[in-house]
Amino acid sequence: MRYILLLLCWLSLGTALAQKPTAPAATGKAQILGAVADSATGRPLREASISLLAGRDSSYLSFTITDGDGRFALRNVGSGRYFLLVTFLGYKSQLHPVSVGAGGLEVPVGTLRLRAMAQTLGEVVVQQERAPVSVQGDTVAFSAKAFKTQPNAAVESLLKKLPGVEVDRDGNIKAHGQDVQRVLVDGKPFFGDDPKMATRNLPADIIDQVQLYNQRSDQSAFSGIDDGTQQKTLNLVTKRDKRKGYFGQNGVGAGTDGRYQARLGLNRFNNGRQLSAVGQANNLNQTGFGDNGSPAAGDASSGPGGSGLGGALPGGFEGPGSGGGGPVRIASGGSRQGLSSGTGGGNQAIGVTEALSGGLNYRDAWGKRAEVATSYFVSRSTIRNGQQIRRENVATGTTEPGESLLTQQQADSRNRVLSQRFNLRLDYKLDSLTSLRFTPSLWWRQSNALNISQQQTSVGERQLNQSLSRYQSDANTLWGGGNTLLMRRFAKLGRTLSANLNTVLNNQDGDALNQATNTFFAPDGTPTTSQLNQRIGLDNPARTQTLNLSYTEPLSLQHKLELHYNLADSRSRANRQVRDFDETTGTYSSLNLPLSNRFSSNFRTHRAGLTLQTKRLRYTYGLGLDAQQADLLVNNQTADLALTRRYQQLLPNALFSYNGSRSRTVRFNYRTRLQAPTAVQLQPVADNTNPLSVRLGNPDLRPEYIHTLTGTYTQFNAVNNRSVFASLNGSKVQDRIVSATSFSARGVQTTRPVNADGYATLNGFASVGQRLAWHKLNLNLTTNGNLTRSRSFVNDQANDTRSWNLGQGLSLNSAFNDQLELGLRANATYQRATYSLLPQQNTSYWTQTLETDLFYQLPGNWAISSDLWLTRYAGRSAGFNQSVALWNLALTRQLFKAKQGELKLQAYDLLKQNRSVVRNVTDTYLEDVRSNVLTRYFLLSFTYNLRQFGK
Repeated sequence: MRYILLLLCWLSLGTALAQKPTAPAATGKAQILGAVADSATGRPLREASISLLAGRDSSYLSFTITDGDGRFALRNVGSGRYFLLVTFLGYKSQLHPVSVGAGGLEVPVGTLRLRAMAQTLGEVVVQQERAPVSVQGDTVAFSAKAFKTQPNAAVESLLKKLPGVEVDRDGNIKAHGQDVQRVLVDGKPFFGDDPKMATRNLPADIIDQVQLYNQRSDQSAFSGIDDGTQQKTLNLVTKRDKRKGYFGQNGVGAGTDGRYQARLGLNRFNNGRQLSAVGQANNLNQTGFGDNGSPAAGDASSGPGGSGLGGALPGGFEGPGSGGGGPVRIASGGSRQGLSSGTGGGNQAIGVTEALSGGLNYRDAWGKRAEVATSYFVSRSTIRNGQQIRRENVATGTTEPGESLLTQQQADSRNRVLSQRFNLRLDYKLDSLTSLRFTPSLWWRQSNALNISQQQTSVGERQLNQSLSRYQSDANTLWGGGNTLLMRRFAKLGRTLSANLNTVLNNQDGDALNQATNTFFAPDGTPTTSQLNQRIGLDNPARTQTLNLSYTEPLSLQHKLELHYNLADSRSRANRQVRDFDETTGTYSSLNLPLSNRFSSNFRTHRAGLTLQTKRLRYTYGLGLDAQQADLLVNNQTADLALTRRYQQLLPNALFSYNGSRSRTVRFNYRTRLQAPTAVQLQPVADNTNPLSVRLGNPDLRPEYIHTLTGTYTQFNAVNNRSVFASLNGSKVQDRIVSATSFSARGVQTTRPVNADGYATLNGFASVGQRLAWHKLNLNLTTNGNLTRSRSFVNDQANDTRSWNLGQGLSLNSAFNDQLELGLRANATYQRATYSLLPQQNTSYWTQTLETDLFYQLPGNWAISSDLWLTRYAGRSAGFNQSVALWNLALTRQLFKAKQGELKLQAYDLLKQNRSVVRNVTDTYLEDVRSNVLTRYFLLSFTYNLRQFGK
């Protein structure tokens, strides 16, 4: 509760700071008044940029633009010495000093006259000062010079200072309330589409400008027809004088308990040519890269119990789905919602990871027609983890009224993973009107997982069963994809033709050893024990090919028509072979027919339609209608049974966007689509990886019909440095694939996917970002909420689940001066879930976090840094309600003339309180999971930052 009170205090303070003063007299501060005009003609210059800079170090404080008469006003300015930086396109910038006294309410500076720039082509290059913040269309540009960072800081530190931008402990970036999915360097990919490779491996002092915008798909950007798909993108524009030379960060460190780290970074830039090499080795859960650039994002591969009780496919037999978007997971309970307090050197990682990784990135122009960007990355990691899991199941029919089925598990796992990924983008101009873009990628992964667990299930005081299991697997996944986009313009402006072919090949195979001792208890307590000893072989190849043709014809200056056709063919197989141990021969020679199966599925769609788009100066709207025919072919080769189903659907879509003054944007997007079941979901065979939690497939599944409606509001006001973002997203799914779970009298759970209506969800988010001139303070307020209604089945009875959550967040960061930087983040989230079958299992709980970090430059090239993270859980199961204080402290000695060297002594988890607790709320159960995390250690490290430019 004390965290909530502290959060409310900060919210009140932030609101007071963010409010615009009604009059200078109310605040005791002044306003600077003036005008801007042409020096020769005296003509007022409209929308000239006026930046207020601190007198002592020229750092950016606030910003405004001139009105239609060329006048401007900078309000709420305290006493002191300042500079006014006046910029206007085509004119020479002017730096004007101004002093504000303690008692002055208005400080007139008169008319500031700018001279037009005269330039003789081919002789000189004239550069003018850039405004700290500028807006052009839907792009917001921040001048890096206006946001000072500490020596040798990474780009991530620069992003934390930008108004409306947030970076969490994992390095994930949000801008104006939306997740940043791509980070480009000079408009080109850097190590594929992995944002952290750029933000954590490039230094902030080489960045000239950070551009923020919404990027559409390549085909949509070319045709000019908005297809509703956008990615929030950051483009890091490097300084011209830093585009030729060498730079990088290299270091080593050793600590207590055998902790170590080593880091290698070398970049060679030569204008358009870039070559980068990165490498690292540590056992501190530190990566410096993310999983977004590979199909393996979020992969656990930990076998039964690694992600809860039977939540993931066993032993690494999981990977990219047929569409290449990520691993296929068959969860036993539906959607998951969880919050974790675990952390590892800035990462919220569970377990302890020892990792070795390295990669190369190359970019260059090959002649006048071709440009290539490519990267290769390899990593090897070993993850060790221990978990305690407590799950309560809705189990009507096997329990007494008011009772639930309680399952508790203790699991220890080890997973060794070797992965490699390759990315390429080739742009080639065939002629002045035709271009080709080819983007292939390849990913290979090999894993060896071991999971040992103890599990028991009970109802009230009566124990139903217990199990001791050992699961070991070896798995290989090979994923390859290629996207080819051919674009052709015609002589008539707006007429285009494009063809996009996307191919994804995915093959997963592996072998697992599943051993368990299971004991079941009769009502009188009599035990019955059985042994399980099986070898499981899986082979799951998949292939998806998609062709999308688009032709656009301008009907008038404002109207454009698109005709499009889409052909998609997705094929997958699920071959499972289970052999029991034969004690007479000592081999796994006995084929278990009920658990073995060969199965294939093919989902083929033809979709054709048109979109009419109208584009005006301020608004754009589009209406479209597609007709789709889908064929689902299922072939159970083991049972010699094949069936074909045909689905014909109309898929409407609509889009509306409005661009108002001062960068206000309103956007609505409605889309419909079909989602086919996977081969694993369709395969009619039991998966008894966890003998107490068996999963079955269902060949009668139908595709899901999904409706989504999204509304967003965005505003960035460069005058008062305030950004506002709000979104409301709703979706409804017909024939949603949900779980049908049954429980035997002995407590064995069997889960089977079925189709059901009744699923709907509504998500809301609002964010306000404000940069305050007072101590260069960045303030971000966020509010989020979710309401979900879903249906599942328990022992053939419908179970309606409703869950909702509401969260409020606050973040503050400030660079008070060259010596002191301070950051603060707070969040409080309340969640509640209700179940129609077992109201006694309804749950509600709080999660509260408070995080602060500090950097202080001491005399004599010494510096101290500290971060503290407080987390409190309430309303959970006994033993899972707790408060956590994670405190990290570091003392740094900066070496050499330009502070390129750093000798650092750091203490991680100084109070030795770090721990991870997660609550998962699903359609049929809720569970609490406690995992092992990295705890206290001390580390001494040396880092050298290479900087050599102009050569």
